Amino acid sequence: MLIGLVHLKDRGFELQLVPPDILSKALKRENYDMTIRINDTIPNLVVNTDQGTFSLHDWIGENWAILFSHPKDFTPVCTTEFGEVANLADEWEKRHTKVIGVSVDSAEDHKLWKQDIERVGGKKPGFPIIADDGLVVSKAFDMLPAEAYLPDGRTPNDSATVRSVFIIGPDKQLKLSITYPMTVGRNFAEVLRALDALQTSS
Repeated sequence: MLIGLVHLKDRGFELQLVPPDILSKALKRENYDMTIRINDTIPNLVVNTDQGTFSLHDWIGENWAILFSHPKDFTPVCTTEFGEVANLADEWEKRHTKVIGVSVDSAEDHKLWKQDIERVGGKKPGFPIIADDGLVVSKAFDMLPAEAYLPDGRTPNDSATVRSVFIIGPDKQLKLSITYPMTVGRNFAEVLRALDALQTSS
């Protein structure tokens, strides 16, 4: 499967499509600085989701966006968090904000997982979930090092640091990031408060 990546070239950025395994090797070989900081423009990755393939910048459009990541599908804490995000659909809409999940499993797994999320949370998740089984998004957003890979028989511990929230403005710049350990559930009331503060001050 081809995945898009914005990467440094002659002091500029260029969108290319490369297989995930080749990308991971290239990142390790070239030792790219994948750090993303507040006010940086997020990489315009072309992502595969359970709702189709698109570029992040096109998907955001003129809206605010929240990208929240998870180390593995079907885990209890992540399932309840996705359920909470689904139940806050009206709040996101009021704030002209799109939400998108990231998990290091396939799009087909995400479709099955959403059935569990609906059963647990009581509402069908309407947002897409990125299939980051090649770790492209996790590495581009500095949640994993460039040399990271998924071993056979992996557990959530192998991608434990993929537990972040990113708030992105309509200008495609990162406005806020929070990373949580696996043992601590995310407080989406706090995410809403932070989003309100960012929108008020923008």
